[in-house]
Amino acid sequence: MDMNAHSIEMKGISIEFPGVKALSDVDFSMASGEIRAVVGANGAGKSTLMKVLAGANAGYTGSIFMDGEAKELRDPRTAKLLGIEIVYKEVDTALFPYLSVAENIMFNTLVTGMKGKAFVSWSSVRKSAREILERLKMDIDVSRKASSLTLAEKQMVLIARAVRERCNFLILDEPTAPLSLGEVEKLFRIVRGLKEKLGVGVIFISHRLPKLFQICDSLTVMKDGKVVANRSVDAELKTKDIVNLMLGRSFEENFPKVEVPIGELALQAKGLCDEAGRVKEASFTVRSGEIMGICGLVGAGKTELCKLLFGAERKKSGTIELAGKLIDVSSPTRAVRHRLALVPEERRKEGVLVSEPVYFNLSAACLGKFCSKLSFVKKRLELENATKLVAQLGIKTPSVQQRVKLLSGGNQQKVAVGKWLASDSLLYILDEPTKGVDVGAKRDIFQLIQGLAAHGRAVLYASSEIAEILAITNRVYVMYNGRFAAELATKETSEEDILFYATGGDK
Repeated sequence: MDMNAHSIEMKGISIEFPGVKALSDVDFSMASGEIRAVVGANGAGKSTLMKVLAGANAGYTGSIFMDGEAKELRDPRTAKLLGIEIVYKEVDTALFPYLSVAENIMFNTLVTGMKGKAFVSWSSVRKSAREILERLKMDIDVSRKASSLTLAEKQMVLIARAVRERCNFLILDEPTAPLSLGEVEKLFRIVRGLKEKLGVGVIFISHRLPKLFQICDSLTVMKDGKVVANRSVDAELKTKDIVNLMLGRSFEENFPKVEVPIGELALQAKGLCDEAGRVKEASFTVRSGEIMGICGLVGAGKTELCKLLFGAERKKSGTIELAGKLIDVSSPTRAVRHRLALVPEERRKEGVLVSEPVYFNLSAACLGKFCSKLSFVKKRLELENATKLVAQLGIKTPSVQQRVKLLSGGNQQKVAVGKWLASDSLLYILDEPTKGVDVGAKRDIFQLIQGLAAHGRAVLYASSEIAEILAITNRVYVMYNGRFAAELATKETSEEDILFYATGGDK
């Protein structure tokens, strides 16, 4: 037996959050020197399970064994001492932007390894960081500030930090989502080196199924908080097999779709590309009264496309026509003037002013309508507008004076949508509009969107929730790696078809 080999085994792992059973009696095991994929549709429990293993979900029940010995992984430090490291998909928040690459890689040693020393040997810090980067064949200047790095380079720095000391198992949460194809290949070379040269066991959480076949030895499929299959990756395993296993339960809030007449062409985009290379040659149409879906998994380019249409991302090439006329949406201000509306995915960061009251948020998108001829805001008109919208949208708030940050997530989302109603926009761009909301709020938002379509407005509905796309849209464009992989009529397609294209399938 290899004395350097290690094993982990999780038995009967369950965890509950308020109103949700995220994991239900899950068993999971693997050995070091193996590359394992953990896949599943959104909400399957992949990240939750891996956070338990990394000590970040302390409230679990069940047993965890490391090399056959029972362990309690109730905090990240314990997991680290056992050689379990995790690199989360939010790489920007995991680094210290104004520290150098060397300081970020050696941070744990700087904090815990000083042993009473009053001085730091910065030359030794840089030397040690350089050695680990060279060992991993990463070409990054250790003196660079972390804020100057690309997403791929930031990810590499986090991997270098993780394997700097003892690392038996490395968990990578959606590591390929923000990367280009070339960057993905570079990441794969690093991962293969970790396996072959250092004997590290690597766990991939990812939606990019075809890519996983290139790098993984085995995979675990999760659905609804349970493990439904473990498979070896071989020539007999096909993408369709995994897609079939991943399919979740039917959308619980599915309700009869309100059929409304589809009118004239509202928006036509041709060959849209952004400067960052996240959107590539996107061409599509949206008609008045139509709810057009943009569906793709994490990192597909949905959010970038929505922001590009609204002028929040810089356009490299392509044209946008609204009602048959070319329009300039080089900034959000211009987009609003052309009667475009965007409800962004990150509502607290970009969609609402959390420290301002409800009434102000509900008038912020068209404040001029509530001003006098001398440009003074008429608060009475703001309050009347807010009172009407709160009743119309079913926003649960003590009063329209309540600050938005004190509302629930679902009610914040209703405010983010509702602020555009007074603007009378022609096209509503909704990016993950039901993200993080409960069942009741989701139903209300769906009814609101159906109402917009019934009044002849065009709606672009971007979501990674395939069941929602099937429930509400008329047509759907499926995105994969920044491109449209398919255009489908919703009535004539299925969850399986969409997931097939969203994971890189090509019929």
